Amino acid sequence: MEEPKPDTTDIFLWANRTDAVKNDLILELFVFNKNYTPYAINLSKDLDAQTRALFVLDLISTVNFGAGTGMSVRDYELSEAEENVLLRTDLANVGRAETLIHIIEKQRGDIVQFSETEHEFKRVKGVLLKATRPDGEVFYVAKAVQQSGVLPGAVSWQLSNGTFAPFEPEVGVKLPSDNQVLIIGKDIFVFNQGKFEKLFQYEYKKQLLADKKVEEILATYKLSLPDGMDLQSLVREKPGVVNKLQKLEVGDITQDQAIDYADTMQLDLMTDDNNAIIIMDGRDLDMFVNLINEDYITSEVTGKRYVIKSKKLLDEPDGEPPRG
Repeated sequence: MEEPKPDTTDIFLWANRTDAVKNDLILELFVFNKNYTPYAINLSKDLDAQTRALFVLDLISTVNFGAGTGMSVRDYELSEAEENVLLRTDLANVGRAETLIHIIEKQRGDIVQFSETEHEFKRVKGVLLKATRPDGEVFYVAKAVQQSGVLPGAVSWQLSNGTFAPFEPEVGVKLPSDNQVLIIGKDIFVFNQGKFEKLFQYEYKKQLLADKKVEEILATYKLSLPDGMDLQSLVREKPGVVNKLQKLEVGDITQDQAIDYADTMQLDLMTDDNNAIIIMDGRDLDMFVNLINEDYITSEVTGKRYVIKSKKLLDEPDGEPPRG
Protein backbone atom coordinates (compact mmCIF):
# COMPACT_ATOMS: atom_id res chain seq x y z
CA MET A 1 0.00 0.00 0.00
CA GLU A 2 1.54 3.27 -1.14
CA GLU A 3 1.79 6.26 1.15
CA PRO A 4 -0.59 9.07 0.13
CA LYS A 5 1.06 12.20 -1.24
CA PRO A 6 1.22 15.27 0.99
CA ASP A 7 -1.92 17.43 0.92
CA THR A 8 -4.01 14.62 -0.54
CA THR A 9 -6.67 12.59 1.25
CA ASP A 10 -5.55 9.38 2.92
CA ILE A 11 -8.34 7.29 1.44
CA PHE A 12 -7.74 4.35 3.79
CA LEU A 13 -7.90 6.51 6.91
CA TRP A 14 -10.97 8.23 5.46
CA ALA A 15 -12.70 4.89 4.94
CA ASN A 16 -12.04 3.81 8.54
CA ARG A 17 -13.30 7.07 9.99
CA THR A 18 -16.36 7.18 7.77
CA ASP A 19 -17.22 3.54 8.43
CA ALA A 20 -17.43 4.36 12.15
CA VAL A 21 -20.16 6.98 11.52
CA LYS A 22 -21.85 5.49 8.44
CA ASN A 23 -25.28 5.45 10.09
CA ASP A 24 -24.96 9.09 11.18
CA LEU A 25 -24.25 10.57 7.76
CA ILE A 26 -26.58 13.32 6.55
CA LEU A 27 -27.44 12.57 2.93
CA GLU A 28 -28.55 14.96 0.19
CA LEU A 29 -29.14 13.94 -3.41
CA PHE A 30 -28.70 15.97 -6.58
CA VAL A 31 -29.08 15.16 -10.26
CA PHE A 32 -27.36 17.02 -13.07
CA ASN A 33 -28.03 17.24 -16.77
CA LYS A 34 -25.78 17.19 -19.83
CA ASN A 35 -25.07 20.90 -19.32
CA TYR A 36 -23.92 20.10 -15.76
CA THR A 37 -26.74 22.06 -14.19
CA PRO A 38 -27.52 20.53 -10.76
CA TYR A 39 -31.03 20.05 -9.37
CA ALA A 40 -32.00 19.13 -5.83
CA ILE A 41 -34.09 16.01 -5.39
CA ASN A 42 -35.69 14.67 -2.22
CA LEU A 43 -34.91 11.28 -0.72
CA SER A 44 -37.69 9.25 0.89
CA LYS A 45 -36.95 7.94 4.38
CA ASP A 46 -37.88 4.51 3.05
CA LEU A 47 -34.81 4.70 0.80
CA ASP A 48 -32.35 5.71 3.52
CA ALA A 49 -30.82 2.27 4.10
CA GLN A 50 -30.72 1.47 0.40
CA THR A 51 -29.12 4.82 -0.42
CA ARG A 52 -26.37 4.31 2.16
CA ALA A 53 -25.67 0.83 0.79
CA LEU A 54 -25.78 1.89 -2.85
CA PHE A 55 -23.62 5.00 -2.55
CA VAL A 56 -21.49 4.66 0.58
CA LEU A 57 -21.22 1.26 2.26
CA ASP A 58 -19.97 -0.77 -0.68
CA LEU A 59 -17.49 1.99 -1.51
CA ILE A 60 -16.12 1.96 2.03
CA SER A 61 -15.97 -1.83 1.97
CA THR A 62 -14.02 -1.77 -1.30
CA VAL A 63 -11.43 0.63 0.12
CA ASN A 64 -11.11 -1.30 3.38
CA PHE A 65 -10.67 -4.55 1.49
CA GLY A 66 -8.05 -2.87 -0.69
CA ALA A 67 -6.15 -1.76 2.41
CA GLY A 68 -5.76 -5.42 3.34
CA THR A 69 -4.67 -6.54 -0.12
CA GLY A 70 -2.09 -3.85 -0.81
CA MET A 71 -4.21 -1.53 -2.95
CA SER A 72 -2.14 1.38 -4.24
CA VAL A 73 -3.30 4.91 -5.06
CA ARG A 74 -1.79 6.41 -8.20
CA ASP A 75 -2.22 9.63 -10.13
CA TYR A 76 -4.79 9.26 -12.88
CA GLU A 77 -2.75 11.32 -15.34
CA LEU A 78 0.35 9.13 -14.92
CA SER A 79 -1.17 5.67 -14.62
CA GLU A 80 -3.46 3.16 -16.24
CA ALA A 81 -6.33 1.38 -14.54
CA GLU A 82 -5.11 -1.91 -13.07
CA GLU A 83 -6.44 -4.43 -10.62
CA ASN A 84 -5.98 -3.31 -7.02
CA VAL A 85 -5.05 0.22 -8.14
CA LEU A 86 -7.17 3.24 -7.26
CA LEU A 87 -6.69 6.25 -9.50
CA ARG A 88 -6.74 9.76 -8.05
CA THR A 89 -6.74 13.22 -9.60
CA ASP A 90 -7.16 16.79 -8.42
CA LEU A 91 -10.67 18.20 -8.44
CA ALA A 92 -9.21 21.31 -10.09
CA ASN A 93 -8.24 19.20 -13.10
CA VAL A 94 -11.83 18.17 -13.78
CA GLY A 95 -13.61 21.41 -14.55
CA ARG A 96 -17.15 20.04 -14.81
CA ALA A 97 -16.93 18.26 -11.47
CA GLU A 98 -15.36 21.31 -9.82
CA THR A 99 -18.15 23.53 -11.15
CA LEU A 100 -20.85 21.19 -9.80
CA ILE A 101 -19.28 21.13 -6.34
CA HIS A 102 -18.82 24.91 -6.36
CA ILE A 103 -22.49 25.51 -7.19
CA ILE A 104 -23.65 23.14 -4.45
CA GLU A 105 -21.29 24.60 -1.84
CA LYS A 106 -21.36 28.28 -2.76
CA GLN A 107 -24.59 28.85 -4.69
CA ARG A 108 -26.96 26.44 -3.00
CA GLY A 109 -29.78 28.98 -3.08
CA ASP A 110 -29.68 29.03 -6.87
CA ILE A 111 -30.33 25.29 -7.19
CA VAL A 112 -33.96 24.53 -7.98
CA GLN A 113 -35.90 21.41 -7.08
CA PHE A 114 -36.05 18.84 -9.86
CA SER A 115 -39.46 18.47 -11.50
CA GLU A 116 -40.13 15.86 -14.16
CA THR A 117 -42.69 18.08 -15.86
CA GLU A 118 -40.23 20.98 -16.12
CA HIS A 119 -36.83 19.30 -16.50
CA GLU A 120 -37.38 15.79 -17.94
CA PHE A 121 -35.40 12.96 -16.44
CA LYS A 122 -34.31 11.78 -19.89
CA ARG A 123 -31.92 14.74 -19.90
CA VAL A 124 -30.25 13.71 -16.63
CA LYS A 125 -26.63 12.65 -17.01
CA GLY A 126 -25.73 11.70 -13.45
CA VAL A 127 -26.57 11.71 -9.76
CA LEU A 128 -24.44 13.22 -7.02
CA LEU A 129 -24.84 12.27 -3.39
CA LYS A 130 -23.58 14.75 -0.80
CA ALA A 131 -22.79 13.11 2.54
CA THR A 132 -21.93 15.08 5.68
CA ARG A 133 -20.26 13.38 8.65
CA PRO A 134 -20.94 14.39 12.26
CA ASP A 135 -17.57 16.18 12.31
CA GLY A 136 -18.72 18.35 9.42
CA GLU A 137 -16.50 16.77 6.78
CA VAL A 138 -18.27 16.43 3.43
CA PHE A 139 -17.76 14.01 0.59
CA TYR A 140 -19.57 13.33 -2.69
CA VAL A 141 -20.33 10.15 -4.59
CA ALA A 142 -21.15 10.47 -8.29
CA LYS A 143 -22.75 7.91 -10.56
CA ALA A 144 -23.73 8.02 -14.22
CA VAL A 145 -27.39 7.50 -15.06
CA GLN A 146 -28.03 5.00 -17.82
CA GLN A 147 -31.13 6.12 -19.69
CA SER A 148 -31.76 2.47 -20.58
CA GLY A 149 -32.54 2.03 -16.88
CA VAL A 150 -35.12 4.84 -16.84
CA LEU A 151 -38.80 3.90 -17.18
CA PRO A 152 -41.14 6.76 -18.16
CA GLY A 153 -44.42 6.24 -16.33
CA ALA A 154 -46.54 7.10 -19.35
CA VAL A 155 -45.28 4.13 -21.37
CA SER A 156 -44.51 1.60 -18.61
CA TRP A 157 -46.59 -1.06 -16.87
CA GLN A 158 -46.11 -2.53 -13.42
CA LEU A 159 -46.73 -6.16 -12.53
CA SER A 160 -48.46 -6.73 -9.21
CA ASN A 161 -49.92 -10.03 -7.99
CA GLY A 162 -49.87 -11.44 -11.50
CA THR A 163 -51.69 -8.47 -12.97
CA PHE A 164 -50.39 -5.73 -15.26
CA ALA A 165 -51.44 -2.24 -14.22
CA PRO A 166 -50.44 1.31 -15.20
CA PHE A 167 -47.06 2.33 -13.82
CA GLU A 168 -47.94 4.83 -11.10
CA PRO A 169 -44.76 6.91 -10.67
CA GLU A 170 -43.81 9.58 -13.20
CA VAL A 171 -40.46 7.87 -13.75
CA GLY A 172 -38.83 4.67 -12.58
CA VAL A 173 -35.03 4.76 -12.23
CA LYS A 174 -32.57 1.92 -11.75
CA LEU A 175 -29.38 3.41 -10.33
CA PRO A 176 -26.04 1.67 -10.99
CA SER A 177 -24.75 -0.44 -8.12
CA ASP A 178 -21.04 -0.22 -8.99
CA ASN A 179 -18.60 2.26 -7.42
CA GLN A 180 -17.67 5.00 -9.86
CA VAL A 181 -16.45 8.35 -8.49
CA LEU A 182 -15.71 9.62 -4.97
CA ILE A 183 -14.89 13.28 -4.31
CA ILE A 184 -13.31 14.25 -0.99
CA GLY A 185 -12.14 17.83 -0.58
CA LYS A 186 -9.77 18.56 -3.47
CA ASP A 187 -9.37 14.92 -4.46
CA ILE A 188 -11.27 12.75 -6.92
CA PHE A 189 -10.92 8.99 -6.56
CA VAL A 190 -11.75 7.03 -9.69
CA PHE A 191 -13.19 3.55 -9.19
CA ASN A 192 -14.37 3.16 -12.79
CA GLN A 193 -12.19 4.97 -15.30
CA GLY A 194 -14.50 4.66 -18.30
CA LYS A 195 -17.57 5.91 -16.47
CA PHE A 196 -15.61 8.70 -14.80
CA GLU A 197 -14.33 9.97 -18.15
CA LYS A 198 -17.76 9.79 -19.73
CA LEU A 199 -19.53 11.30 -16.72
CA PHE A 200 -17.34 14.39 -16.60
CA GLN A 201 -16.00 14.36 -20.17
CA TYR A 202 -12.47 14.18 -18.83
CA GLU A 203 -10.08 12.69 -21.37
CA TYR A 204 -6.72 13.91 -20.16
CA LYS A 205 -4.68 11.20 -21.83
CA LYS A 206 -6.42 11.58 -25.17
CA GLN A 207 -5.95 15.36 -25.03
CA LEU A 208 -2.30 14.92 -24.02
CA LEU A 209 -1.67 12.82 -27.14
CA ALA A 210 -3.56 15.35 -29.26
CA ASP A 211 -1.36 18.15 -27.88
CA LYS A 212 1.75 16.19 -28.91
CA LYS A 213 0.32 15.67 -32.40
CA VAL A 214 -0.35 19.40 -32.67
CA GLU A 215 3.31 20.06 -31.84
CA GLU A 216 4.30 17.66 -34.64
CA ILE A 217 1.90 19.38 -37.05
CA LEU A 218 3.34 22.81 -36.24
CA ALA A 219 6.85 21.45 -36.84
CA THR A 220 5.86 19.82 -40.14
CA TYR A 221 3.47 22.25 -41.82
CA LYS A 222 3.41 25.98 -42.47
CA LEU A 223 0.16 27.32 -41.09
CA SER A 224 -1.27 30.81 -40.77
CA LEU A 225 -3.76 31.60 -38.00
CA PRO A 226 -5.35 34.93 -37.02
CA ASP A 227 -3.72 36.97 -34.28
CA GLY A 228 -4.79 35.75 -30.84
CA MET A 229 -5.64 32.24 -32.04
CA ASP A 230 -3.42 29.23 -31.45
CA LEU A 231 -3.77 25.73 -32.86
CA GLN A 232 -3.75 23.98 -29.48
CA SER A 233 -6.75 25.93 -28.22
CA LEU A 234 -8.63 25.47 -31.48
CA VAL A 235 -8.09 21.70 -31.41
CA ARG A 236 -9.29 21.44 -27.81
CA GLU A 237 -12.63 22.90 -28.85
CA LYS A 238 -13.09 20.18 -31.49
CA PRO A 239 -13.66 16.72 -29.93
CA GLY A 240 -13.86 15.15 -33.38
CA VAL A 241 -10.40 16.47 -34.28
CA VAL A 242 -9.00 15.32 -30.93
CA ASN A 243 -10.25 11.81 -31.70
CA LYS A 244 -8.84 11.84 -35.21
CA LEU A 245 -5.42 12.99 -34.02
CA GLN A 246 -5.10 9.87 -31.86
CA LYS A 247 -4.14 7.76 -34.91
CA LEU A 248 -2.91 10.40 -37.33
CA GLU A 249 0.56 9.83 -38.78
CA VAL A 250 1.87 13.36 -39.13
CA GLY A 251 3.97 13.89 -42.25
CA ASP A 252 2.60 11.13 -44.47
CA ILE A 253 1.08 13.91 -46.57
CA THR A 254 3.42 16.83 -47.31
CA GLN A 255 2.43 20.50 -47.41
CA ASP A 256 2.40 20.58 -51.23
CA GLN A 257 0.52 17.29 -51.43
CA ALA A 258 -2.15 18.63 -49.05
CA ILE A 259 -2.61 21.75 -51.16
CA ASP A 260 -2.78 19.72 -54.41
CA TYR A 261 -5.15 17.24 -52.74
CA ALA A 262 -7.49 20.08 -51.75
CA ASP A 263 -7.40 21.41 -55.32
CA THR A 264 -8.21 17.96 -56.71
CA MET A 265 -11.14 17.60 -54.31
CA GLN A 266 -12.29 21.16 -55.16
CA LEU A 267 -12.07 22.30 -51.53
CA ASP A 268 -11.83 25.93 -50.41
CA LEU A 269 -8.39 25.60 -48.85
CA MET A 270 -6.69 28.99 -48.65
CA THR A 271 -2.96 29.76 -48.63
CA ASP A 272 -1.07 33.01 -48.14
CA ASP A 273 1.81 34.49 -50.15
CA ASN A 274 4.28 32.25 -48.33
CA ASN A 275 2.28 29.13 -49.25
CA ALA A 276 1.19 28.70 -45.61
CA ILE A 277 -2.18 27.05 -45.16
CA ILE A 278 -4.67 29.52 -43.66
CA ILE A 279 -6.81 28.29 -40.78
CA MET A 280 -9.38 30.84 -39.72
CA ASP A 281 -11.77 28.69 -37.68
CA GLY A 282 -12.86 25.19 -36.73
CA ARG A 283 -14.20 24.52 -40.23
CA ASP A 284 -10.79 25.19 -41.77
CA LEU A 285 -9.18 23.02 -39.10
CA ASP A 286 -11.51 20.12 -39.94
CA MET A 287 -10.61 20.44 -43.62
CA PHE A 288 -6.87 20.59 -42.95
CA VAL A 289 -6.87 17.54 -40.67
CA ASN A 290 -9.01 15.60 -43.14
CA LEU A 291 -6.50 16.43 -45.87
CA ILE A 292 -3.38 15.29 -44.01
CA ASN A 293 -5.26 12.17 -42.93
CA GLU A 294 -6.38 11.40 -46.53
CA ASP A 295 -10.05 11.45 -45.60
CA TYR A 296 -11.46 12.73 -48.88
CA ILE A 297 -12.29 10.40 -51.76
CA THR A 298 -14.09 10.59 -55.08
CA SER A 299 -16.28 7.63 -56.00
CA GLU A 300 -15.09 5.96 -59.21
CA VAL A 301 -18.68 4.84 -59.75
CA THR A 302 -20.69 8.03 -59.26
CA GLY A 303 -18.01 10.73 -59.23
CA LYS A 304 -19.36 12.06 -55.93
CA ARG A 305 -16.99 13.32 -53.24
CA TYR A 306 -17.03 11.89 -49.72
CA VAL A 307 -15.40 12.42 -46.34
CA ILE A 308 -14.37 9.11 -44.79
CA LYS A 309 -15.38 8.82 -41.13
CA SER A 310 -13.22 5.76 -40.47
CA LYS A 311 -10.68 3.85 -42.53
CA LYS A 312 -9.44 0.29 -42.60
CA LEU A 313 -6.44 -0.52 -44.78
CA LEU A 314 -7.17 -3.47 -47.10
CA ASP A 315 -4.71 -6.24 -47.86
CA GLU A 316 -3.07 -6.20 -51.28
CA PRO A 317 -5.04 -8.15 -53.90
CA ASP A 318 -3.79 -11.70 -54.46
CA GLY A 319 -1.03 -11.85 -57.03
CA GLU A 320 -0.04 -8.17 -56.76
CA PRO A 321 3.21 -7.10 -55.11
CA PRO A 322 2.98 -4.55 -52.26
CA ARG A 323 3.06 -0.95 -53.42
CA GLY A 324 5.55 1.63 -52.33
